[in-house]
Formats: sequence, structure tokens, C-alpha cells
Amino acid sequence: MAYFSNVPTLSAEHAGSSVRWELLSATDEEIERSLAYTDPMVLRGLVYQLTGDEELLQTQVAKTRFFFAEAYGPASLQDVETIKAKALAFLKAYRDQGAGEIGIGPPERLRKSMELVVGEPIPDLEAGMWTEETALDPWSRAAEWPRAPSPEQLEKFSVIVIGAGLGGLSAAAQLKHANVRYKVIEKNPAVGGTWYENRYPGARVDTPSRAYTHIFGAEFIFDYAFAPQAENERYFNWVADKFALRPDIELNTEVQSMAWDEGQGVWKIEAIGPEGPVSYEANAVICASGLLARPSLPAIEGMDRFGGDAFHTARWPNDLDLAGKRVAVVGTGATGYQMVPELAKLAEHTTLFQRKPQWVFQLPGYTSKLPVEATWLDRNLPFHTNFMRLRTNWLTGEHVYSPIFSIDPEWKDPHSRSALNKEVRDARIAYIQEKFAGRPEFIDKMIPPHPPFSARPLLVDESYNIYDALLRDDVTLVDSGIDRVTPRGIVAGGKEHPFDVIVWATGFRANELLWPMKITGRSGITVEELWSKDGARAWVSGSMLPKFPNFFMLYGPNTNPAAGGGIVNHEEMVTRFAIEWVQKLIVDGKRSVEVTEPAYWRYNGLLDQREAGKTYTDARAKSFFMNRYERSSVMLPFAPSELWNWLRHADADEFLVT
Repeated sequence: MAYFSNVPTLSAEHAGSSVRWELLSATDEEIERSLAYTDPMVLRGLVYQLTGDEELLQTQVAKTRFFFAEAYGPASLQDVETIKAKALAFLKAYRDQGAGEIGIGPPERLRKSMELVVGEPIPDLEAGMWTEETALDPWSRAAEWPRAPSPEQLEKFSVIVIGAGLGGLSAAAQLKHANVRYKVIEKNPAVGGTWYENRYPGARVDTPSRAYTHIFGAEFIFDYAFAPQAENERYFNWVADKFALRPDIELNTEVQSMAWDEGQGVWKIEAIGPEGPVSYEANAVICASGLLARPSLPAIEGMDRFGGDAFHTARWPNDLDLAGKRVAVVGTGATGYQMVPELAKLAEHTTLFQRKPQWVFQLPGYTSKLPVEATWLDRNLPFHTNFMRLRTNWLTGEHVYSPIFSIDPEWKDPHSRSALNKEVRDARIAYIQEKFAGRPEFIDKMIPPHPPFSARPLLVDESYNIYDALLRDDVTLVDSGIDRVTPRGIVAGGKEHPFDVIVWATGFRANELLWPMKITGRSGITVEELWSKDGARAWVSGSMLPKFPNFFMLYGPNTNPAAGGGIVNHEEMVTRFAIEWVQKLIVDGKRSVEVTEPAYWRYNGLLDQREAGKTYTDARAKSFFMNRYERSSVMLPFAPSELWNWLRHADADEFLVT
């Protein structure tokens, strides 16, 4: 089949990169070997989009197990071979014709190509969202001006962004793209947010890295499927540099308070900077401070009397040497389970204090670098990163992921919440029994009392993880409660354990959103007063509050996805929504916008109804998913497509514009 003869191209802005020199020198065998390191479903849709080869439409798919859920994959080995043969022929022809500039192909073909990637029809109401997720247009989720603003209008309006992590950098890049004046205030000495702060051994994402980039950053190539801390920090610095954001970021500056000045129609912000107190004024605030920004420490007698080093995991000392040290780790959330296997390699002895075990899910290659063939494809197969991004987001999205967090109200079992939940639990217990077959005393200690997915599921590497670490002679598990801390160590169950170092892996104050900032809205109301009934709430995806004009949150109440999708997706949707309102205020000459109280409570009523059917409401988990009012102010029970449509087509009557 002849390739490229009638392939229309997109504009230069959206076209692929220039000559791919690696591909020009690659042999047929090297190309074929690399194609073994990608998903055939990605090749199925990508090659069809680039060539229009209708034989790819004839390849069949079938439901297959994807980790702990189900998704569509090739129906047979013959289908896989057909897809790979088509991809090989395309890449060889592309190489032989110079491996130069190439467009994505006809836009009208894209919907079908995307469906070939995911294996099933994409609903009409979701098509726009999934097209954005391909990142073929890096600014597909940018806000668009309703009409062109004048220079005078632009000069009169400014935005303060709080935080330079995942959400704050995204907001900064989008504001700059929209030519809106802004400044970012960041409390740390560098960008990166939680990925700057959390430097403990073993720190890494539990979201696939292809789904942990912004749409405008999809070209960034990670060396890991699940990137460690340093790799994530590298990405954030890349964003800051690529989009020239650093001149507009005030580092080492921590916001103390924000108050809405009704007379002037501005937010007045007080902060502490490198030289002392500093004040700012802005017409709007985009708060991207995040949920995992303020460490939580337990109240245990004697903590202040310990004679060695003691610190929270988010405050890991740069110069810490653990060689020859006895180390205590207190806490068994994601951080504790990630960290202990790595500490065991560094310290003389590691002791884990466990109040409650968690469900872990072993994944081959979770901590390993990607094969060089996989990153070679990212650089040399046109638009591979885009279609891999689509596939990854689909596999972690609502059509695949949502059922695992859902309760079956008809299901009768004391240990699980649905047939799928029981299947997962049985498999997890079988894994525990397998790992501790030679040490049966660990089995009951490592089976959590709560159903899977009622607390955060923890990914671990199949080859070496927390279970393997506990089997080491230089690792001890203590599952009795801590009585007190002494100058020498920790007393638990009446026995003193001596230590040189205590590491508090005790999580964050996730339910105290916006704390310790004091935020005062219209007529002197504070967020604490607004949330006094049953904890933090907001309008759609944690975005807006009544009586807090021009105040937008990117990781606000009920933002953590529990129905598919990743936090990046949700934050980008809210960022566009916020900037669209900023643009409307600018061109319409209006002062402020806020969500109305009826709209706020109407949305939260729907949220409460939906939340009742989610596994994370199970009281046995006792995790940060639920607040002290026995409701979640953290988790989001709605699917991404619902949020996308709400935010794209919001009812004007739900907002008060002054």
C-alpha cells in the first residue's frame, strides 16, 4: 500500500516534529523490535489515522482483564500481528521517504481512529473531552476570548495564582497564553509543589505518567511508566522553563490571608516573603494550594523529647545519612509502604509501626525505567505520545475505572461491597498468603479490616515491595499502638524500641482545605464559617464558593477522582472555566462573579446522593477520604465527562455577576 500520497496535514502549529534522525538510521529489525513495546490498540488507531488503511477496521477486539478492571484489547494474536505489520510497513515507508514533517491526517477521521484506540464507541457527549485528551492541539483546553479585549481592559485586570505545583503552573501557562496579567505566589524555594517537598526514598506517582502531564506538556517524554519524585520535579521545571513562567513566580513567599474588598472589587492578599511582610492586590484569585501540602503530625506524648532526628516525610533532610542507623517509620499509608523497602537498603535496621494495613496491588515494572524501545517510539513514531496518552486516560477513566469504586446495594457480604470488590479482595488475600507462606504470623496482620478501595489503593512493584521488606531480617513490624516517645525511642505495647531516627509518615491535613490561610469573602464571611456545617464543600469539581467573588480553586473540596480520570484532567477543566470567567469580566466590564447559594447547595445535594454509592464511604477504612462529619470533603464521585459538560455548559442563572 502506498503511504502519504493523499494525507492532508494540520497547520504548522499542530504538525509533528521535524526530521527524525534516529528513525532514518534505524534498521527494519530495530523498528520491528521497538513496536513490541507499545500497545497494539494504540497502533491500531494511530496507523489508521495516518494512512486510512481500512484493513485495520477489520481487526477484532474483546474484553480483557486490565489490572483490576476490564477493557477492550485485540481479540486474537492474529489481530495483534496484523496491527503490528501495518505499523511496521508505515514506519519503514516513512523512514524511506525521509522521516520528515507529517500531519495527523483528516480531522473527520479522528473520531473513528480514537474509537479504534479505546476499542468501543465514544459517546457523543464525551467526544470533545476525549479529543482534547489526545493533546494533538496542545492548547485544546485553553480558554477562548468571547471577543477581543482592548489593551486598556487587559491592563486593568490581574490574577494572583497561589501555588506553583501541578495546578498553579497550569494556570500560569494558560493565563499567559490568554495574555491575562498574573503573578504566582509560591511558599517553597522552587516550583513543583508536593513533588518538590516529598523527597523521601521511594517517592513516586501511582498514576501513569502519561496521564500526569498537562495537555500542553504531552510532548515531555518520561523515562518511567510511573515516574519517581525526581522525574516529576524535572517535568515541573520543564514546564516553568518551556513557557517562560519563572519571571512571574514569587518564590519563598507564603500567603497568610486574603480578603475581598467590596469597595474596590479586589482581593487584598497578605504574605510573608524573603524580606518580610508583603502585600498584593488582584481582581481574581486562582488557588492551587492542593490537598497534600500541609503535613499532619500525631499527638503522641513525648514527641518533643526524642534525642535523635525526627521529621515528617515531607520535610526529608537533604544531608541525611542512614548508614548504621536504627530507623522508625510511623504510618502505613502510601508513603510508608513506598518508603520502607528503600529504607531497608540504607539503614542498619528499620521498624515499621502499623496501626492498620492497606491493600496493595503488585504491578510488574512499577519502579523500573521504561525500555529504551518505548521511549524510542515516542521520539520516532509520529503522534505516538498523543495516542498513548488517549489510551492511558481511557484505561484509567470512567468507562474502565469507575466500577471499582461503586457499591452494589444488593450485595450481601460482610467483607466486600460488590462482586467485583470481593473478587479483588480474594485476589489480594491470595497474594498476601503467597508472599508470607513461610511466615504465616504476618498474614492476619497484613489483611486490612476494610474493603478494597474504601481507602487509597497502593501500587507496589511485583519484584520487591513492602511485603518483601517485612521478610528481611533487618526489618521489624510493630502492630501495637504507640504509648509514648522517649528520649531514646518509642514505647509500644509496653516495650521500648530504641532508635536513632523517627520518620513520621502520617500524611497531610487533607480535610483542612486552604488552612492555614485566613480567607474572608463578601460581608466578612470566612471559609470556616461557610464550612461550619459539615466540612469543606464547593461548586462543581471544587471550583467556586458563594460569597467569595472571583475566587477559584483548582484542587478544592471534592476534587480527588473516584469515578475515573486523573487530577490533571480535572484541574485543567477548572482552569479553563476560571479563565473563561476572567475573560468575560474583562470584556464585559464587570467587577465580579460568584456561584449562587442555591446552585452551590443543589450541586452538593447531587454530590451527597452520588457519594452514598461509593466504596470510600465505608466507615471501617478511617482514612483521610472521610472527614470528622462522616462525609467526604476530598473525594469526587462524578465522572470526568459529567464535569466537562457541566463546566462547558454552565447555566448562567447559577452565577451572580456584579
